[in-house]
Amino acid sequence: MMDTGRVMNRILLFVLTNFAILIVASFTLRLLGLEPWLNQQGINFNSLLVFGALLGFGGAFLSLAISKWMAKKMLGVQVIGQPRNEPETWLLETVRRHAELAGIGMPEVGYFDSPEPNAFATGPRRNSALVAVSAGLMNRMNRQEVEAVLGHEISHVANGDMVTLTLIQGVVNTFVFVASRVIGNVVDKIVFRNERGHGPAFWISTIVAQLVLSFLATMIVMWFSRHREFRADAGGARLAGRNNMIGALEALKRSQPGALPDRMAAFGIAGGMGQGFRKLFMSHPPLDERIAALHAAPLA
Repeated sequence: MMDTGRVMNRILLFVLTNFAILIVASFTLRLLGLEPWLNQQGINFNSLLVFGALLGFGGAFLSLAISKWMAKKMLGVQVIGQPRNEPETWLLETVRRHAELAGIGMPEVGYFDSPEPNAFATGPRRNSALVAVSAGLMNRMNRQEVEAVLGHEISHVANGDMVTLTLIQGVVNTFVFVASRVIGNVVDKIVFRNERGHGPAFWISTIVAQLVLSFLATMIVMWFSRHREFRADAGGARLAGRNNMIGALEALKRSQPGALPDRMAAFGIAGGMGQGFRKLFMSHPPLDERIAALHAAPLA
């Protein structure tokens, strides 16, 4: 019941936020005189907003709903049902202990064949998640470090990060869809003075605007993702010990973390390396910043 209540509260909050955004956008267009102009062009702005929201949120939630299935197919994750050896038994028991302490249901636990150290969590709900680790992670880290990595991933699940980022993605998808089409109409009708349907200028400017706005939207989503990595690190430190969490991140610095598909990358233990402008598009903060944040955090 607690899990359902938290998820529903988060969804309700973001739905209300999205409605607020739609109301503000509509009010702003009225002030600028664009909404009556769009209506004159045969475009119902409110219908465009609703359609954009259906597409934006529909795509985001569909991706979330099939995230476990996609992870298993794309990475070849082998789910551990009955453990066949001592490492698998330890892995299951460690995840079970973390899940109980975090107050979530036992997730599916699996591993995937990759020589690079990495791990991820995904799933549509806190009580219906998948936590998977790479063979490289198990081979290159000691058990205290692996325990901290698992605590990090369980914290992603317990914090509801998958649902939260899906809702954020839905909001920005809606904005990109609607704003690009408004810009396309303005360019087509006002700049090129086209008076018959949609001319080439509409389609070209809509595509260009959608590309530019998508870059900006990605920066927003990645900022939220980086912010939630610090929370997951703090959660991993609470579950497995701060020194172990720091040790796990230090171990990642000494190796080259494996790349994950885009859908799982935001919930992995490590992201790629980025400098300058590229850092704005990274799902994870630099490891040095994460380690410094753990050192600076007060003892629990």
